[in-house]
Amino acid sequence: MLFNSIEFLLFLPTVFFLYWFVFKNQLRAQNVLLLVASYIFYGWWDWRFLSLIIASTFLDYFIAIQLGKTDIAKKRKFLLGISLVGNLGMLGFFKYYNFFVASWIEAWSSVGITMEASTLNIILPVGISFYTFQTLSYTIDVYRKEMQPTKSFIDFAAFVTFFPQLVAGPIERASHLLPQFYKKRAFDYQNAVDGVKLIIWGMFKKVVVADNCAFFVNKIFENPEAYSSGELFVGMVFFAFQIYGDFSGYSDMAIGISKLFGFDLMVNFKFPYFSRDIAEFWRRWHISLSTWFRDYIYIPLGGSKGSQWFQIRNVMIIFLVSGFWHGANWTYVVWGLFHALLFLPLLLFNLNRSHLITKSYGWLDFAKIGVTFLVVCIGWVFFRADSISDAFQYLAHMFELKSLGLSLFYKTNANLMIFGLSVLAVGILSLQELFWVIKKRELPEVSAFGALLLVLLIFFMGSFKNQMDFIYFQF
Repeated sequence: MLFNSIEFLLFLPTVFFLYWFVFKNQLRAQNVLLLVASYIFYGWWDWRFLSLIIASTFLDYFIAIQLGKTDIAKKRKFLLGISLVGNLGMLGFFKYYNFFVASWIEAWSSVGITMEASTLNIILPVGISFYTFQTLSYTIDVYRKEMQPTKSFIDFAAFVTFFPQLVAGPIERASHLLPQFYKKRAFDYQNAVDGVKLIIWGMFKKVVVADNCAFFVNKIFENPEAYSSGELFVGMVFFAFQIYGDFSGYSDMAIGISKLFGFDLMVNFKFPYFSRDIAEFWRRWHISLSTWFRDYIYIPLGGSKGSQWFQIRNVMIIFLVSGFWHGANWTYVVWGLFHALLFLPLLLFNLNRSHLITKSYGWLDFAKIGVTFLVVCIGWVFFRADSISDAFQYLAHMFELKSLGLSLFYKTNANLMIFGLSVLAVGILSLQELFWVIKKRELPEVSAFGALLLVLLIFFMGSFKNQMDFIYFQF
């Protein structure tokens, strides 16, 4: 069920009405309602995959209960191992089985040995990477004795499946979201208004910015050889705004919808395209994932302690794993490696934390923002391309600079109109976020007039005929 669908337009008010009017002040009933609603929301794509999320829920609920009953180190490690193998095993099979089989065959073929192996027609369950990491955070935190195991299966299941952020994040920590299911929630009018404004802003980023840009992005990346260097450059930049508008738009809507039900989700994006180096970019981009890797992999590996070689190793592991998390394709691994190579010089020269505090922005800051945005865009080419060779061909053709023509964007009246809408949408987004960055905001703060204006922009500029699934659903 998409946030920008008719089905969800009917689903959300129905759940909201039942939650606040039928089950008002009934905490248990509200949590059961959220659980049932979340199963309906998730099962809307394919009800068969509910079995996976239910299995993961049962596994980690009972593992945590057993962890709470023993202090024996070996037993605790064994129980944690069961959780890791069970959850990562399901994720690995559904997401990476065919990838590993194909890579194995290709590796032997490269040395002249022909092998045959069967692949399976495996459908990737929506959001499996997100809810797997969310439920694992619970088991790991209980293992570390950073939180007590919950006795309520309903509360835990509602935490795992909470529909606003179930399929594309933010990836919530159990220590932050789960306790919110224990407490009675009173309707807060201002909180709900703020939530609606965030939903509108997120919808603008999705249907006006991302989906309009997607029209040209899909054309250009499908056949880059047919387009000029100028058109390839615009396609690259449009994809940067497509993926940002799509993914951060979903996060904004998820946070806004959660506010309607009295829940607080973590901030997942802090205007990342206004970063002055790659380190700052990763403090602003997909924060719930980057902090998950930091706390559960990077720090246990030793973090930035130890020799430089250990630091380099840890950074490389984190970025490569981050790339691989995104999908079963070597392009994602190269994308992660690309960011690791950009990050390492900052780490080695102790510059990776140089932009933690900003009093004001000067011309040098904006020059750094421009350079950082350009290199991030180059990385996005690997993320979007079907193969590594396609990505290199795209970049090689773009940097040939043989032709800077932009005829694609005005060859038909329809193309000219969509191009104009895309440029206008990107401009509105960028100027608004620039204002919030200068004002040191962490979340979008939309006024009542601004929300009304955004609704009009969505209505008149939204790409409803070119409606696209959220990109991160595939991860």
